[in-house]
Amino acid sequence: MTTRLIKNIGELTTNDPTLGAGATGRLFDAAMVIDDEVVLWVGPDAHAPAADEMIDAQNSAVIPGFVDSHTHLVFAGERSEEFEARMSGTAYDGGGILRTVNATRAASSDELRRATRSRFRELRAGGVTTVEIKSGYALDVDGESRLIDVANEFSDEVTFLGAHVVPREYANDRAGYVDLVRGPMLDLCAPRSKWADVFCDRGAFDVDESRAILSAARSAGLGLRVHGNQLGETGGVALAVEVDAASVDHCSFLSDDDIDRLAASATVATLLPGADFSTRANYSPAQRLSDGGALIALATDCNPGTSYVTSMAFVLAIAVRDMRMNFDDALWSATRGGALALRRDDVGHLGIGARADVVILDAPRAVHLAYRPGSSLVRQVIGTP
Repeated sequence: MTTRLIKNIGELTTNDPTLGAGATGRLFDAAMVIDDEVVLWVGPDAHAPAADEMIDAQNSAVIPGFVDSHTHLVFAGERSEEFEARMSGTAYDGGGILRTVNATRAASSDELRRATRSRFRELRAGGVTTVEIKSGYALDVDGESRLIDVANEFSDEVTFLGAHVVPREYANDRAGYVDLVRGPMLDLCAPRSKWADVFCDRGAFDVDESRAILSAARSAGLGLRVHGNQLGETGGVALAVEVDAASVDHCSFLSDDDIDRLAASATVATLLPGADFSTRANYSPAQRLSDGGALIALATDCNPGTSYVTSMAFVLAIAVRDMRMNFDDALWSATRGGALALRRDDVGHLGIGARADVVILDAPRAVHLAYRPGSSLVRQVIGTP
């Protein structure tokens, strides 16, 4: 197996406190050795061992690959007119999801595959090396299965989201749709999924409906995730902690009790500032979560209605500027935090034995990702595509 020495790293963020300063494990004038799979050595550039090949970082910053732990990449169509309406004052209520369902049902598998590949490549070019992908835009048995198949072509972190909203054909039979999701739909999709998710919020599923679906998914061997508290304090956070979900995502409205629950659990609060930006909503209370001791991840929430975002650098810029996160905390949340939201120990950091997912920036310091919003600062991405 070929070994590669990455030399002349001006600033190396490892997220391994045993290797460098602080929680980011930061080193200066550093080097690292990787092979095709894992990190083998990290240390001062002057002490770098020999390797089969050499990459010159040219005194630039190097960071772990971003871990985007919440996306809806598989869909057809677009909803730009909704964005225009929201910018004119129309409130977001989740209703537009059904428009994407109609477009996605009408698209061929090849059309879905091409569209997903395009968005996946944009994420990759921006430094994302691990991505979670949800279904949720078909809302019938065969359609959700088809979306799961497409998602599996791009990621091992595939999430079954049959419980996105109730489709129109079940508008007068919510209980029937819940039974469909936790029965035949789950039976078909679970073998090719790692996770199950539920949108537990106003206009989607209530706590009891969500609990029933999540319980069935856990019995089917899936890990659990929750969309929660995006539109109000609707019980999603408490439910996520109750069922030991790996993450509860959005968290725009949080009580002090919600934060205490998260801090006392392994459930990660995954914040999605792109959605708050696009819906002109209040940003999630990142500082309250951090001060309360909760684990935080940042993700793009790439979707056609509320966060058509494929740039983790943009997410970082919003988190720092508008959510008032310290940059190092934001970078940790977009890498190591995302890994924890997927319950992964092998990604999101560059410690010895970690997966060799490395991003070389065209900037001397990682903070340039937030300092220069809108710039393309990723020079090279190394790691599993």
